Amino acid sequence: MSERVIYTVKVEFGDCDPAGIVWFPNFFRWIDAASRHFFAERGVPRWEETAQTLGVIGTPLVDTHTRFVKSASYGDTLQIAVAIPEWRDKSFLQTYRMKRGEDLILECEEVRIFAAKREGGGIRAVPIPPEIRRLCE
Repeated sequence: MSERVIYTVKVEFGDCDPAGIVWFPNFFRWIDAASRHFFAERGVPRWEETAQTLGVIGTPLVDTHTRFVKSASYGDTLQIAVAIPEWRDKSFLQTYRMKRGEDLILECEEVRIFAAKREGGGIRAVPIPPEIRRLCE
């Protein structure tokens, strides 16, 4: 498993629904940002650069499973611990544990692919570039 990288989020008033708790799509927005932050912290260049050098345009999501444990609200500071416990040929499993202090807010597992543009439009999964995998293991 890769070393965990921590991404921190401060919950703002606009992130919450009328009940005063985080509106659930915001959790997924933060998880997506934490995924990219993981690669940046490990030294992987921005996707615009890897598109030019490796043909990789990003790591789109192909499957997700989330377990919500507690709610979060305005003013909370959340830490998202991100890791990659499993590498496959063209995809990888990325895990997230979101906490407020010692309180677990959610756990999430995602399968993502390394993507390149498909000739004629769309995207396709490509083998994980060894230079990126080395940085992230």
